[in-house]
Amino acid sequence: MPLSATEVADRLWKGDNQLGANNICVVPVPNEQLIRKKNAAAIDLRLGRWFQTLRQTKLTVLEPLKKSDRDDPAEHRKQLGVSREYYIRFDSSFVLHPGQFVIGITLEWLKFPSNLTGYVSGKSSWGRRGLIIETAAGIHPGFTGCLTLELANVGTTPIRLIPGMEICQIFFHSVNNVGDATTTQFVGYRKPILGTVEQDAVSEALSKQYF
Repeated sequence: MPLSATEVADRLWKGDNQLGANNICVVPVPNEQLIRKKNAAAIDLRLGRWFQTLRQTKLTVLEPLKKSDRDDPAEHRKQLGVSREYYIRFDSSFVLHPGQFVIGITLEWLKFPSNLTGYVSGKSSWGRRGLIIETAAGIHPGFTGCLTLELANVGTTPIRLIPGMEICQIFFHSVNNVGDATTTQFVGYRKPILGTVEQDAVSEALSKQYF
């Protein structure tokens, strides 16, 4: 069961005291009274100012790194070099055309306690206009950083993305977990990143089979 609005508001770090082990830290700090008034089991998050698009390159296909390439800096640069970064000011916007895909970031910086997880969902009001907001929807316990958002316009009309506008919502779930924070490759970032895609040992072993 997700945390209720009251539970979220009670655990929310208020910004005027020391961050506790069970606090949900969101910066800028959300309006606690508005959370209680709406009585929704989620906090709205806003769109940040950094975007990345996949650029047209000489690569014919995007593929995961092979084990033999994992220690090769050139291969990592090739993977990370397929995107182009944009910084959009608060008084400007990014126009997302039909069929276009862009990676964005939340304005808010989050810090999860080790006993809390969550997932991100798009706002239905935007979804009904063709804006799909798919993220690495599950947020691991102890996550710290801004959330990367994968934004796609599946409608027929261009959509103006304005930094600072409400773009998605986050739901929180308690977990029985004690330990260190998550160590995934997307922790601690303030800008959207592609990350690297690698074959694991099982995938590589299966690719060598011919039956």
